[in-house]
Amino acid sequence: MKDKASLLPLGNYIVKCQNSAGAIAWEPDGKIDPWDHTESIMGLNVLGMEVEAKAGFDWLKSSQLPDGSWYSEYRENEVVNFNKETNFTAYISSGALHHFLHFEDNAFLEEIWPFLEKSTDFVLSGQTSEGDILWAKDKNDIWMDDSLITGCSSIYKSLRDFTVIAEILGKKNYRLNHELNSLKDALRNKPQRFDRSWKSKSRYSMDWYYPILCDIYNKEESKEIIKRKWKNFVVPGLGCKCVEEEPWVTIAESCELIMALNKIGELKLAKVIYEDILKLVDEEDSLFWTGFVYKDKKYWPVEKPSWTAAAVILAANSIFKINSNANFF
Repeated sequence: MKDKASLLPLGNYIVKCQNSAGAIAWEPDGKIDPWDHTESIMGLNVLGMEVEAKAGFDWLKSSQLPDGSWYSEYRENEVVNFNKETNFTAYISSGALHHFLHFEDNAFLEEIWPFLEKSTDFVLSGQTSEGDILWAKDKNDIWMDDSLITGCSSIYKSLRDFTVIAEILGKKNYRLNHELNSLKDALRNKPQRFDRSWKSKSRYSMDWYYPILCDIYNKEESKEIIKRKWKNFVVPGLGCKCVEEEPWVTIAESCELIMALNKIGELKLAKVIYEDILKLVDEEDSLFWTGFVYKDKKYWPVEKPSWTAAAVILAANSIFKINSNANFF
């Protein structure tokens, strides 16, 4: 899976998971969340599936709430989880910029701009005086008083992408310098702002590589961070674990690590991880399970998510430069 043709089964599967309204479920007729939906759109973008990708944005536009957010989980037209997560809401800006860079459709960008404004307003309404952004509002529309390293890192990337879109469209007063600098400072220098009300998530690999993927650290700092925890999370010959103490490598985390490695010039390591995950493909349909429990030699959970397929497409693009937007992350 090193070129567009070999990745098409993944793109076709993502389309198979898309309903008539444009929403992309985890699996056909499965659950839907805005972040993974947007990730799946990005996979379609890479493969040139413009019509299907635009249908995905149509669903985002039709389901956006008056305050600019989305609910955390849907199934078809029903809301399953009434939380409103900030990193889910922010990610549409990254998806929109990614789409524009692939298809150079100015009309698309103009049309989606009001939705991006509203989503960004919602996200920034959750920013604290310390710079971190609270992770969600609950079903009663009350802010849940804690923040996530991975979530805030993703938000930082999305807010930067929003400012790029604003610049492309000639919109003024959307540079967000203070908001971005405050968020970055919190991620770099205020660890006490994160995981205040639950057990630290440092055991999750995403907290290790996501700040690197999203430009919180410079290249030299990032290389040191990668080196420091490499043995904690990477299983030689298999890929990246999701949770440090669990014998479980996951495809999406491995792919995000690949993109983070590519970002800091560690292409050789990125290629090694990519070759490792290719060993886990289901040869019958060229799709990937969520992960592999190597202690038991079993795939788990028994699902093949659309967003895992998208992550593989994005990782392949970052390594093999399938198109000119390979370094989006």
